[in-house]
Amino acid sequence: MKKVRIASGSSYWGDMLEPAIEVAEKGDVKYIGFDHLAELTMAIMQRMKAKDPTKGYIPDLIPWMDALLPICHPKGIKLITNAGGVNPEAAAEEVIKIARAHNITNLKIGVISETDMFEKMKELRAKGMEFPNLDTGEKDIESIESKIMAANAYIGADMIIEALKNGADVVIAGRVSDTALYVGPLMYEFGWEFKEPYWDRIGAAVTIGHLIECAENVTGGLSGQWDKVKNMAQIGYPIAEVSENGDVLLSKVAGSGGILNQWTVKEQLTYEVHDPANYIMPDGIADFTTVKVQEVGEDQVRVTGMTGKPRPEKLKVQVGYKDGFISEGLILLPWPDAYAKAKQAEQTARKRFEIVGLKARELRFDYVGINTLHGELAPEPNYEPNEVGLRIVARTDSLEEAGKVGREATHLWTLGGTGSSYGTPYRPRPVISLWPTLVPRDEVPLKLTMKEV
Repeated sequence: MKKVRIASGSSYWGDMLEPAIEVAEKGDVKYIGFDHLAELTMAIMQRMKAKDPTKGYIPDLIPWMDALLPICHPKGIKLITNAGGVNPEAAAEEVIKIARAHNITNLKIGVISETDMFEKMKELRAKGMEFPNLDTGEKDIESIESKIMAANAYIGADMIIEALKNGADVVIAGRVSDTALYVGPLMYEFGWEFKEPYWDRIGAAVTIGHLIECAENVTGGLSGQWDKVKNMAQIGYPIAEVSENGDVLLSKVAGSGGILNQWTVKEQLTYEVHDPANYIMPDGIADFTTVKVQEVGEDQVRVTGMTGKPRPEKLKVQVGYKDGFISEGLILLPWPDAYAKAKQAEQTARKRFEIVGLKARELRFDYVGINTLHGELAPEPNYEPNEVGLRIVARTDSLEEAGKVGREATHLWTLGGTGSSYGTPYRPRPVISLWPTLVPRDEVPLKLTMKEV
């Protein structure tokens, strides 16, 4: 039975490069996928491109490709990334520069673009289509239309497959789904198509993509087993050896840091999942309720029984829009009576905000060391803390109002008890909010361009 070895090389913008190099050098893999995007990243990329038309891609692309191309190209390892952001063409030009700097030739690059839906949604609205907010139920985007910065569809593996059919060694995409980075090469290698009888196989590919897309999350990172992880600082990224029937053996490079067992796999399997029977991705719907997880050796886990359903007729579109500003400040209060000092500081800040007439949409106070993470669920301390931090955060409609928050928080340095200390000053920052909605699949424009070095 044919098998394909595919690995993860990144989980997010800013992830570690060294484990990706380790996988390329020692993992005996044919493909490495690199996920660099998150929900709001596309709007950030759009803002970068507006300032400089040559930008708009993930800057990590440059050091990643500079380190990996010289290793991967001679071995025939293909690299697939969504680091193209809103400007995959510019990202591809950077890869071409890197290839030439390393004297790499015979390199084919597939560039997937045209996923910006902003103008397309205008056309569809003119025809009477509405785009309700999937989270709030609001009927259409009319209330935010003038504030929209970007609108990008989560596309699937279609163009990745086409790029590989055209001989691509590197595939650079924008907002393809995280799992598509892995679904694409598996469908290409095994000849699976978006139709019966392949939906169970595609469901398996989606499941496998979900298991390894977050890289270190399945090898001991962000785990309840954090205290059992060996050499966390040099954690290994996951490798998936996928069989043509959809079964997979998960592992990592022998001797690498981290831990891979049934529990780390189950933790990642349920990560960010609302309905285990219907994990909806652009390429198919995976059913996690049929999955079987079995440890078969040290840092080796076999996953079988994966199933799926046909892909959805509509694709998710994330609309990013300007939504005011956030400003914050942090005051640190010492023992003795640290908690009491912090409570008094909150009352002082509230009174100061009344005096200066702060107009805030939201205002909150967190006690660092007491309730920052657990909020109202945190019990009152039954001990005297060594220190307490008071974090003040406000959401405003204008930059001017946001500026009042940091300024008044600074005053608590001298309006508090002896030993009070002000934390790092924060500048007010714009808020980009998300309006999730759906668009018919056939209304999402896709484009593949092949480049060669």
